Amino acid sequence: MKWITREKVKVDRVACPWLIKKFVDKDAEFVFVPAEKVMTETKRLDAIPYDVKDVELGHHGKECSFEAILKKYKLTGDPALVLLGRIVNGADTDNTLYHQPEGPGLEAVAEGFRHLGFKDDHAQNAAEWIVYDALYAYCQEMIRRGKPHGDFMS
Repeated sequence: MKWITREKVKVDRVACPWLIKKFVDKDAEFVFVPAEKVMTETKRLDAIPYDVKDVELGHHGKECSFEAILKKYKLTGDPALVLLGRIVNGADTDNTLYHQPEGPGLEAVAEGFRHLGFKDDHAQNAAEWIVYDALYAYCQEMIRRGKPHGDFMS
């Protein structure tokens, strides 16, 4: 399946493709286009839009697109993915929903990746997915330790 979103990726537009490829659609193809072309290209390519305004797999209230994908594809049974969703939310939003302390660190890392000069959004995603692999491993360890809200939360 083809999945489409806005170009110039940062947090959610890297986290979502990582989640989709690992847990939803191992053969996923991702398309990144200017914001104003997403819906036109969605129809033309018969793609699934994510992290754009007014779509099912977008922001809803204070929840981010990563969380919408967790819910739609019934991935909320994995507490490590739920914790990762809280971290992504903290990095991608104003962090007032969960006050997740890891969120600002992820936002800083994501901003840094934007300044490394990747040739396109595909190259940036390929480089940055290791961050999400590491964060998922961190989340799994926090769950094993009985800390479903992360190590830094009381």
